[in-house]
Amino acid sequence: MKEKELSYLNGFIALLFIVAIGGAGVYLITRGDTVPLVSGIVAVLVALALLTGLTIVQPNQANVVTFFGRYLGVIRKSGFYLTVPFSSHKKVSLRVRNFNSAKLKVNDVNGNPIEIAAVIVFSVVDSAKALFEVDEYETFVEIQSETALRHVASKYPYDQPDTDGFSLRANTEEIALELTDELQNRLAIAGVKVIESRLTHLAYSTEIASAMLQRQQAEAIIAAREKIVDGAVTMVQMAIARLQNDNVVELDDERKAAMINNLLVAVVADRSAQPVINTSTLY
Repeated sequence: MKEKELSYLNGFIALLFIVAIGGAGVYLITRGDTVPLVSGIVAVLVALALLTGLTIVQPNQANVVTFFGRYLGVIRKSGFYLTVPFSSHKKVSLRVRNFNSAKLKVNDVNGNPIEIAAVIVFSVVDSAKALFEVDEYETFVEIQSETALRHVASKYPYDQPDTDGFSLRANTEEIALELTDELQNRLAIAGVKVIESRLTHLAYSTEIASAMLQRQQAEAIIAAREKIVDGAVTMVQMAIARLQNDNVVELDDERKAAMINNLLVAVVADRSAQPVINTSTLY
């Protein structure tokens, strides 16, 4: 089933023609003679039949025409037209629409339960497929959107800080593109074009949210400690090298070890170091 254009006539010109036929028929009927009476009745019936073919098409709307179960075609141009008499007309909106999915509970690739939701921007591009290939294309879009969202969410972890792989939280653009492609493949049968899809909600499920928050905090603390230690080691190396190059003091291995210990404790410690002033020599 593919959409095809239907032939039609200008509705205003057709309406004038119908009024003329109907008026002529009424005039013939009022004459009372047998032959004019029959002709008048036929003319009035023809006018009434033609009236059933008049239709109005709104902007960004498709008027799908069927005749006793047979698909004739579609009118996409807005206006007032005359089509086949006694035909059925179904309106299909061609406007861009949004579908906001509900918050779905899905297990990511690691088995962690997460909550995810998305907004789907779509429009109908083939009215024939939308009406005749699926039953209630709007419901079809909703079900397939949630199915595709579940499928994509189950392929990736929620977060993956230790590797370079994709994750739902860090690669939202890539996930949205994959979701759009999968939705387009699913909805093509219904004559629907997916313009864009975006994640609107992403979080751990409530039963594990607190535990995952503690894990994230621990990972952040460890990462910060690694940077602090790297910086402290660099500062100690620079301090010792500077003292030796400027011949400020001669340090043996024992004094170097003591200085390194003191500097690392002062830099790495959570609290501010308490300085101790030595007023006399120990040697």
